[in-house]
Amino acid sequence: MINTKQIARFCSDHLNNFRHSLAYFDALPQLTLLGLLIGLLTGAVIVVFRFLIDTPLSFLISEHTDNFESLSIPDRFLFIFTGLLALGLLIKIAGKKHSETSVAHVLDRLHNYQGKLPFSNWLVQFAGAIIAMVSGQSVGREGPAVHLGAGVASQLGQWLRLPNNSMHTLIGCGVAAAISASFDTPMAGVIFAMEVIVMEYTIVGFVPVILASVMGTMMSQAAFGESGGLLVGSSDMNSLTELPYMVVVGLVISLCASTYIRLNIFALKFNTISIYLRLLVAGLLTAVVATAVPEVMGLGYDTVNAALAGQLLVGSLLIIGMAKLLITPVVIGLGIPGGVIGPLLVIGGCIGGAMGLALQAIMPELSTNPSFYVVIGMTGMMAATLNAPLAALVAVLELSYNPHMIFPAMLVIVVACVSTRQLFKLQSIFVQQLIHSGRKLDFGPAKQALRRAGVRSIMDTRFVMAPPNITVDESHLLLSKKPMWVLYEEDQQKVALRAADLAAAVTAHKEYIIQDVENTLSPEVLELHLHDIPGRRLNLQPIHDTANLIEALEALTQAGAEGLFVSKTYRPLSGNVHGVITMASIQNYYQPEEFKHAVG
Repeated sequence: MINTKQIARFCSDHLNNFRHSLAYFDALPQLTLLGLLIGLLTGAVIVVFRFLIDTPLSFLISEHTDNFESLSIPDRFLFIFTGLLALGLLIKIAGKKHSETSVAHVLDRLHNYQGKLPFSNWLVQFAGAIIAMVSGQSVGREGPAVHLGAGVASQLGQWLRLPNNSMHTLIGCGVAAAISASFDTPMAGVIFAMEVIVMEYTIVGFVPVILASVMGTMMSQAAFGESGGLLVGSSDMNSLTELPYMVVVGLVISLCASTYIRLNIFALKFNTISIYLRLLVAGLLTAVVATAVPEVMGLGYDTVNAALAGQLLVGSLLIIGMAKLLITPVVIGLGIPGGVIGPLLVIGGCIGGAMGLALQAIMPELSTNPSFYVVIGMTGMMAATLNAPLAALVAVLELSYNPHMIFPAMLVIVVACVSTRQLFKLQSIFVQQLIHSGRKLDFGPAKQALRRAGVRSIMDTRFVMAPPNITVDESHLLLSKKPMWVLYEEDQQKVALRAADLAAAVTAHKEYIIQDVENTLSPEVLELHLHDIPGRRLNLQPIHDTANLIEALEALTQAGAEGLFVSKTYRPLSGNVHGVITMASIQNYYQPEEFKHAVG
């Protein structure tokens, strides 16, 4: 007969051992297994997300799901304002607290809240982005996909009660799977996750993220086929004479990127105004511009494909690019829950295509390929605005399947990124959003290193629990276990006494008893009062066993504590003790091995 209690205990013990192994920074097999699971889950979520966007549009719009240009002007207004009404109702139901979405929200929760993304915000992002996409708002789907992927990983980690030091890698897995499932670009998904979200490169982090990205792409291709939505064809730079012009393209792209960022930050300054009024203004802006330039509605990938096919003239490319540049960052800043990444590709493609056609008209002898400049513009715009040069470079390589694009793309990326940071003094749009809101991200090497390990990996388990008063015989029994610390409670606080000090007190107590030849000592003298024993004591503060070392360091400094005791997760922090952590143990973890050997 099956004993359900034994099975439950068996599973609980193995899960607890799994959690403990994740506390170490080199838990590669465990993280890889989780990366596989997160990739599958995220891929499934993104497939459902895309299906819920494409299916309604396939019935409402003719030819293809991004063909908002085919709608009449009254229909465009109807789409936009119906969507705004639905968004208003969604935000009303969710409340302001649960309505914060976007990649900046993911960055803030990852780096400042140990990767704990609220499920309610995730739901608002899921529903809100679908409404925005279906109603033709001038936003992208990749930004919401990042939030959705990160949320899947965060919820899995919280549900399994995994240590916080593993959350960075898990969220990187979710983001990579989401990007690869959206763009059908597994390599770009990996680089974007590491470069923009996690913001560090480690072997332990790379392998699980790669596997998650592959799983995300597999799920997407199984559902939608191998088309990534952008038909980037093969095109090359025909002459090295075009290289100086690449510098000009990079400078123009950096100007567009800085304008995009500054307009978004400007719109964010109105976040003290009612969200419903802001949504109304965003809808009016979009609807008015869409009467003349319907291409601003929706993802805009059909526009990019038209530019690549040479179907748009210079004037059309400039008008569409500038309209998208002026509208998208503003409506996103006003509260439309959409992404910035897709529109960046549209803007960059239009501006780059226009510059390619201009060069073709000025210097026809070069036989310039305008579609080549479309791709170059997309790459530079993405790199400069997101401060993600490597992700942009890999994305263009995967989309174009053309290694000859790498050399000129690298030049444009360098010029655009350096100009945006140095000439316009701007960081990534996501970092600028956090700075505007008064939040900051600390990427110092010490914090990065301490985030990678959990408290379980360095806690000292050589301890014994004892009552405040203890007999000599009981002391011998405790010391026979060879502990480092003896823990007892005093004034409802846990105190750690060095076992060596207890041993010295026991020895001194024995000598005192032997000297009493008349044996007139009272029974109380045979007891030791731990709080009276001379020696080093640590007043311990509690910390849960899922915490990472940066949380432990903050707990020590904020409470002015001398040590911590690690207790069970989601239990009263005065509960069972797993181990003891001191400031010295944290310092020893961070101290490089070379330095330890150098100082002996």
